Parts: sequence; C-alpha cells; structure tokens
Amino acid sequence: MSKILFLDIDGVLNSNFWNDSHQTEISDGTLIDAEKIELLARLVKETDAEIILHSGWRFWFDTELKPLCTEARKLAELLAKENLYISGVTPDLTTEEIRKTKKFSLVKADEILLWISLHNDVTAWVVLDDLDLHNDQVRQHQLKTDPTIGLTLEDVKQAVKILTGNLKL
Repeated sequence: MSKILFLDIDGVLNSNFWNDSHQTEISDGTLIDAEKIELLARLVKETDAEIILHSGWRFWFDTELKPLCTEARKLAELLAKENLYISGVTPDLTTEEIRKTKKFSLVKADEILLWISLHNDVTAWVVLDDLDLHNDQVRQHQLKTDPTIGLTLEDVKQAVKILTGNLKL
C-alpha cells in the first residue's frame, strides 16, 4: 500500500445536478452516480491507488468494512462492479459540537493526516472532496470537486498527476 486515495462521497460520486435529476434513485437509497464510479475506477486503475473512505459514509460500514445500511450496500455493489473496494476508513475526530453543526470539514484534514501518520508506507496520496479542508498540507494533495458536477474526467487527470508525482505544486 503506497498510493492512497482519500475519498469523500457527496459532491464527488454524486452532485447537486445528479441529485436534482434522479429523485427516484435517491428515494430508493442509491445516492451514487454510476458514471462517477467509472471515473473513479479509471483513476484507481491508472495509479493502483487504494481507497480510504474519509466521508461521513464511513459510519455506514462496520469495522470489517461490511455495509450497515442500504446506501452503503449500494455503494459497495457499484464499486465491486468496477473491481473497486474500500481498503479502510479515516479515524473519527469529530466532537458532539461538530456533529451537531455538521462542520465536518474542520476535522477532515486532521483525520487524513492522522491516518497517514499511522501508515508509514504511504508514498503518494490524493484527497477527493468538494469541501475546503482548512489545511495547507492537505490542500497540496486535494483535488477539490465542484459539488454541482461531482467528479469529472479533468479531475481524474489531475488526481493521476498528483499520485504519480507529475504535478508541479
């Protein structure tokens, strides 16, 4: 395990546009755009990166990464169709106040950096998230998606450059 992809879900594998135009899928618990999964698969296959979930969706999986609800099960199924799997999750550093106010972006960077510090074999990493994570070190590795669109081919190309060291920061 050397290349790591820290994956957020909302605003990356779905979008405001997709959510607005696919109400049936949302009501049945899908919540994921299959086209975004295909883009994610391209990124993982080109870089051989492992997926670490740093989204609030990580709480929908048990300690063995087995889905605990319909949404997580659908995500796992869509990933598996592309031969993708979640390798782990970031630790939870949220407080009751953060959970109440839903200001998860305040601790996401610390959760990512803690995960990296616990895994000394990380040689390259990228963060896919639509939020500002309030940390300069993480910002250098983040590909910030547009939440109204979600993951794009251009995002994938930039993420590949970050993971392969071909991006001048």
